[in-house]
Amino acid sequence: MRKILIVDDEINIGILLSKFLTRNSFSVSTATSGVSAMEYLSKEYYDLVLCDYRLEDTDGKEMLIKIKEKYPRTGVIIITGYSDIKLAVELIKLGAYDYITKPLYPDEILNTINKSIETQIALNAGPTAEASEAPKQRPQKQVYNQADNFVAGQSNASKQLLKQIQLVAPTSYSVILTGESGTGKESVAKAIHLNSPRKDNPFVAMDCGSLTKELAGSEFFGHEKGSFTGALYTKIGHFEMANGGTLFLDEVGNLSYDIQAALLRTVQERKIKRIGSTKEIDLDVRIIVATNENLGNAIQKGKFREDLYHRFNEFSIDLPPLSQRGRDILIFANTFLEVANQELGRSVQGFSQEVEECFLTYNWPGNVRELKNVIRRATLLTESQEIQLKALPLEISTYAKANAIETTMSRTERPRDLKNAALEAEYEAILKVLREVNFNKTKAAKILNIDRKTLYNKMRAINLDK
Repeated sequence: MRKILIVDDEINIGILLSKFLTRNSFSVSTATSGVSAMEYLSKEYYDLVLCDYRLEDTDGKEMLIKIKEKYPRTGVIIITGYSDIKLAVELIKLGAYDYITKPLYPDEILNTINKSIETQIALNAGPTAEASEAPKQRPQKQVYNQADNFVAGQSNASKQLLKQIQLVAPTSYSVILTGESGTGKESVAKAIHLNSPRKDNPFVAMDCGSLTKELAGSEFFGHEKGSFTGALYTKIGHFEMANGGTLFLDEVGNLSYDIQAALLRTVQERKIKRIGSTKEIDLDVRIIVATNENLGNAIQKGKFREDLYHRFNEFSIDLPPLSQRGRDILIFANTFLEVANQELGRSVQGFSQEVEECFLTYNWPGNVRELKNVIRRATLLTESQEIQLKALPLEISTYAKANAIETTMSRTERPRDLKNAALEAEYEAILKVLREVNFNKTKAAKILNIDRKTLYNKMRAINLDK
């Protein structure tokens, strides 16, 4: 059983995290100060320390430095109350595996912890003294596990997607995955990897959307200890971690032009050097990239290199939005419900008919990611055997209600006079705008050029105020 030490001076948070992690088969200890945390660490080995950044007697940075100096085999994840990319870069350079911002979400915490421990195991079991000399943290390695399994679905769009995956997976082609945000591009990348000859080798994922120019070289290629200010440990980069397997680059369109040039050389030469090293490392890596942008337009605007695009674009798959996948929505919903039950220790059996109809009606602008988050939230709020309509976010239940009202209006015959025609056109315009802004009434009122009170009254007139 893996051991985790929680360090947080807010006792309630420590208790909640301890209970949650214990339910997920971890052995957990809690400390409320930096001093007591170091005492725990001196008495027994912990696989991971989950440490709040702000403590009464110290802070996360000082704790990280102390832990890495004395217990380099122990992973560290920092919890912060705000997102600060400069702080993130500093913590990662000092050896943190990752950092999590509040509010805390169970699945995010559990996924990050599992990945941190898996990475620590891989690094601590390294074959050379160099590899075990220091904790080469946070390659952002995302090792595949069954909870991330790809769900194909039964719709024509899903069957076509599955056919493309099965076609390209056995090859060594680089692949570009396109589609709206939240359509499940990383799950598709994992499915390609798992159906390829590389399936027993690493699958490493990297989010290029938040990658800064200063951090890029170290994240892609790694660095040697002392190669730059703050490089306290040798670090393995993403390419090296993925050697023999698959490297997945998400939001690749956000990379700066300079980073693209370095990436192109690596893709062409299939060799890398860690920053501060003269030793070349041969690469055998399949690359899958994802973007929700139009790279063709980015090329025309000079924001993306055409030669790099063609290196990546040996095969492309466009992922359909969730709204085009019909009753697959219910297949995905039940899969996510199983995961949520496991994460939250619940035993919710399914969805009411109203909820299922609502899921099939809603337009899902956030796609699969939005559906997963909605079900996680609804599972937490549900005390009965079925998820009811009241457990869904208001914008989703209201959207479905608006569609039902619009359908009723279209089927209802009214006297063909100008007054009724004007009212019907007005209500149709209101419904259309409300759907476009996901029922944000302030935005809708502004677009319609009326005040919020008037909008409420008009919504009440068609029973859309509840």
